[in-house]
Amino acid sequence: MQTKEISIRYKIIYAVIVCFAAVMLLLADEGSQPLQYSGSGLQHSVGLIDSEGALVIRDSVARSGSIANTPQYVMNRGTYRVDMAYLADKSGSALELWEQGSKIAAWPIPAGQEEMSVDFTLSKDAKQLQFKINYGGEGELTIQTFTLSPYGMFYSDTYFFLALLVLIHALGYLYVRSGAKWLTQERMTDLCVVLGTAILATTPMMQTYLYNGDDLCYHLARLEGLKDGILDGQIPVNILPDSLKNNGYLNAMYPYLFLYIGAFLRICRVSLALSYKTLIFLANLGSAVSAYVAMKSMVRSRRSVMLAVVLYTLMPYRFTNIFSRGDLGETLALIFWPLIIAGLYHVIMGDRSKWYYLVIGFSGALQSHILSVAFVAVFCVITALVYCGRIIREKRYVEIMKAAGLSILLNIWYLAPFVTYYFQEDICKDSLRWSGYFEQSINLSNMTQSLSLYNKQYFSLGLALLGCLGIGVIYLFCERRDGKTDSDGYLLYLFIAGCMLTFMTTGYFPNRALLANSLFENIATMIQFPWRFLGPASACILFVGAIGLARSEIIKPYRNLVFAMLVGLNLLIIISVPSDNNHMPYENAQALASKGHESKLAANIGLFYPHEWRIDGASEEKLTSSVINSDMNTITIYDYQKNGTKAAVSYRATDDTGYIELPIQSYIGYRAYDENGEPVAIARGDAARMRFKVRGDGREHRIYVRYGPVAGFVIANVISALTLAGCGWHLWRSGKRKRLPDERILSGTDQE
Repeated sequence: MQTKEISIRYKIIYAVIVCFAAVMLLLADEGSQPLQYSGSGLQHSVGLIDSEGALVIRDSVARSGSIANTPQYVMNRGTYRVDMAYLADKSGSALELWEQGSKIAAWPIPAGQEEMSVDFTLSKDAKQLQFKINYGGEGELTIQTFTLSPYGMFYSDTYFFLALLVLIHALGYLYVRSGAKWLTQERMTDLCVVLGTAILATTPMMQTYLYNGDDLCYHLARLEGLKDGILDGQIPVNILPDSLKNNGYLNAMYPYLFLYIGAFLRICRVSLALSYKTLIFLANLGSAVSAYVAMKSMVRSRRSVMLAVVLYTLMPYRFTNIFSRGDLGETLALIFWPLIIAGLYHVIMGDRSKWYYLVIGFSGALQSHILSVAFVAVFCVITALVYCGRIIREKRYVEIMKAAGLSILLNIWYLAPFVTYYFQEDICKDSLRWSGYFEQSINLSNMTQSLSLYNKQYFSLGLALLGCLGIGVIYLFCERRDGKTDSDGYLLYLFIAGCMLTFMTTGYFPNRALLANSLFENIATMIQFPWRFLGPASACILFVGAIGLARSEIIKPYRNLVFAMLVGLNLLIIISVPSDNNHMPYENAQALASKGHESKLAANIGLFYPHEWRIDGASEEKLTSSVINSDMNTITIYDYQKNGTKAAVSYRATDDTGYIELPIQSYIGYRAYDENGEPVAIARGDAARMRFKVRGDGREHRIYVRYGPVAGFVIANVISALTLAGCGWHLWRSGKRKRLPDERILSGTDQE
């Protein structure tokens, strides 16, 4: 079909609309706006609130010290100004600046003034920046307003959207100029459905504030720490250098490949909230694309493919992970389950040349969530055992070996440090096994739940996926067996697997009795929650329903009706996402520290570093940001500097029996040298700090500390990089060979 050239009139109208949108984005920019609190808007435990919203502290409270504070901010390096309107009868009070539990600056609050302004500069990004008002204990202190302003901007979110707008138009322009015809009408329709579904799944995230979840604070900490690790020069990032009061935190135990996207946005000064929301949108888009590609490789029906896209992207368990649990790792891992299921189908009985689906699926799950990839591995092993006869008979084990080998080579860069730290480092692992497991089982009656008005967590298959189960029953059990194919047997296997996995999440599964077995208890406490089985169960049931809808003769007259009903039921998930009752981003016109502006700095959520993966003994109360001196009479510390994973300290000692401890977690991979370049032994001190024996010769000595490079990790990185380059070269050669026959025909050189 020939398309008409777009007239100059419509081009001008379109250009005006785009420019208008860009101007509106700039006008709505909050990145340079101040954060302003009334006195009552500050966090406080004592004091009175007057009629104008000011916080009044009198000496009758019979206490001194911190009486009010701001939330904790994730703040970019730069220069800022604080303006405070107040009334103070007497001196002695102070405004203090804290970062990760340590006071880094303080300014006296003069008596007899009504305003004070102070400037401060952050030389590096702050993780938990907080202002505290320290009351001197005498006289009346009234805090009227507190304002924090940047010399520049807090974040660059508006410019990120503008850059995205420019990028989209640049790609469209290049596509048109190239003369490519890849986007047919059918593909354009499919693209609109996939992209529209991903956007629809992200709409509950399109609030001005950041929606909180159980584990969100940990994943925000990972995102921020990964940015610090990249700026520190670590590629890949094994240590989050500025975490845990600048002591460092192990990053290699939780997959983080896809978090590099958010970390890059943070380097570009995009807010932490928008960086996280961008990851969620990409996870939604990835889930839609994965379902589309996997289902299209197994069935010809576009109706079934579109059904898979909508039902998988909007399934209840994904939404529970995103909005209630805040589990970014499992959300990312769920992207790849459709590719795993389709990859197993092709390796066992389908197009064996598509064994790379398994590589992509397994690698993606491995780079997202360790427990999820364990589920994937077990699912693959069980499937191989069920179909072992066919695999051996048709020699399909060759493709399985290719997939396994390539998966290991591509991911050995991550596996090498993970295995090293897990088995050789004295890290805390027992905290992972806190769950009683049995108590976390869910009621079978909840499986129908698609709407949840009161319950924040709704662990459910949802009505749409239950409808897919019904389609599976009709197609697999109610229709005649004549003409059934081997792929129908695979659907039966998925049906049984989906039902069993769902059953294992419920209280009807004998979890309590099985917990008496030490092996089951060990596995169950590591899994923590039986509801984790809902992810793979939903994927299996989805394939049964979508493919069964295309093949069932009984349902054939009603396919369009069933499709519309299932999609309609699943769209209810969008309106069931729980939200608070405050629909306004600004509480009042005077307080610019709103849910919207403030939460972009993660002020309402904060960062958290769990006990797992710390070295044993590194409890919160024992952590410090100062150098520990065993004997102040014989040892003098002259200087301590730390930048990322690099540190240096100078000391002078008159006795050999003493030691110093640096506030750095002593993970495997750290090395130390003296001023002459000679290695210095690192011992492990209290709270897992680095301990060094001093040289008591009365002379000044300097110790330099740095992380890596670790030889084994470097070799693993090289192997994965070469494997990836080899895959790229193979794809390029394959594409060139496919284009060559067409070029020969066009040039008249094809002799056959």
